[in-house]
Amino acid sequence: MARFAEPMARLIEELRKLPGIGSKTAQRLAFHILRADKQEAEALASSIRELKAQLRLCSICNNITDVDPCLYCTSPTRNHRVVCVLEEPTNIATIEKTRGYNGVYHVLHGTLSPLNDIGPEQLRIGNLLERLREGGVDEVILATSPTTEGEATASHLAQQARIAAPNVLITRIATGVPAGSDIEYADEVTMARAMDGRREM
Repeated sequence: MARFAEPMARLIEELRKLPGIGSKTAQRLAFHILRADKQEAEALASSIRELKAQLRLCSICNNITDVDPCLYCTSPTRNHRVVCVLEEPTNIATIEKTRGYNGVYHVLHGTLSPLNDIGPEQLRIGNLLERLREGGVDEVILATSPTTEGEATASHLAQQARIAAPNVLITRIATGVPAGSDIEYADEVTMARAMDGRREM
């Protein structure tokens, strides 16, 4: 294996930690950064620092935001009586692309996965149940991916939500999203059908 100067080796190692980046891609990215002019490299480093310094989780829905509460939670034009529960913040963009949903969100930051030691305590469920207990929510849409982990998470949430707020309607997105796939990769039409065909759990 080729040996690189210490700063280059360190950058390659850090880039390899990114999802979907293998050794070869990490090397190509590192050499691209090396060839870039100083201003370009500084802009990249600065944007990473700002990302870590300025972004936080919304105290209501757990979306990634630079203002708390986030723009969805404070929007007067959204229906705050309908809450769509998602696995990751990236899933919000998929729902928004349908242009058919006008409620608010709740982000779990993962799914139940006993094999990976991820139980209910590791997910951001507490503030969702608190929202339900406080009232003001008519429907909770469980929009977790139709994978084994996503289905287990939806079942657990439905059970907990019924205890927290027995009168709230609990629905599950329809299987317009193919089983075993991630909703992050669903197109607008598929996602719109899944939202329209949601059912009570």
